[in-house]
Amino acid sequence: MSGSTSACTPRALAAIARTAGGGASTIAGIGTAFTAPGPSEGAAPSPVPPLQLNEANVTSEWPLQDFLELGALAGAVPCSRLHVRSLLWEWGLSDLSDDIELLVSELVTNATQASSFTEGTAPVRLWLLADGGQVLILVWDASPHTPARPNVNADDESGRGLLLVETISDSWGYFPHETCGKVVWALTRMP
Repeated sequence: MSGSTSACTPRALAAIARTAGGGASTIAGIGTAFTAPGPSEGAAPSPVPPLQLNEANVTSEWPLQDFLELGALAGAVPCSRLHVRSLLWEWGLSDLSDDIELLVSELVTNATQASSFTEGTAPVRLWLLADGGQVLILVWDASPHTPARPNVNADDESGRGLLLVETISDSWGYFPHETCGKVVWALTRMP
C-alpha cells in the first residue's frame, strides 16, 4: 500500500462503513479477513485475527466479541475506555481491565490522530475479542500510514504510545486494509 491517502476517498470510506454496518462482504488484509454478517443478522462485523494469532474460526476461538464505532474526535478515547471497562467486567475479565484500557486508549488516540489527516470524515472502529484467557484489540483508521514509534527524549511529553503498547501487550502489529486505512492490533493474555 502506498503512503498516500488517495485510496481513502469519501466513496471508499462509505463502502467501508456499509461493510462495517452489516453488509454481506469480506474485507481482507494481509493474512487477515474481516467477515461482516449479512443484513438480516444485524450484528457488528466479526474480525478474524491475523493468522499468526488465530488460524481457526473466529466464532469458536473468540467466543466473546464486541464492536464499537467512534467519531475521530477527542471524546473517542474516554468513551472507548469506559466501554472497555464495562465490557471486561461483564465478560469476567476485570483482572485485565487496567492493561486493556491503557492499550485501547493508546490505539484509539493514535487512530483518531491518524484519521484527522485523511480526506473526508472517517470514523475509528474498535473490535474486542476474548476467549476467557486473552483479549485481542483491533483498531481501524482511515490512514494508510504505518504506525511508527518515534524517537523520544526524556523531556518529551508525548510520543510514547506505541512503546506502551509494545511493553504492555504480549504482541502487537498492524496490517493494511485492502481499500484504505489500516488495522492496528494488540494481544494481551491473562497472567
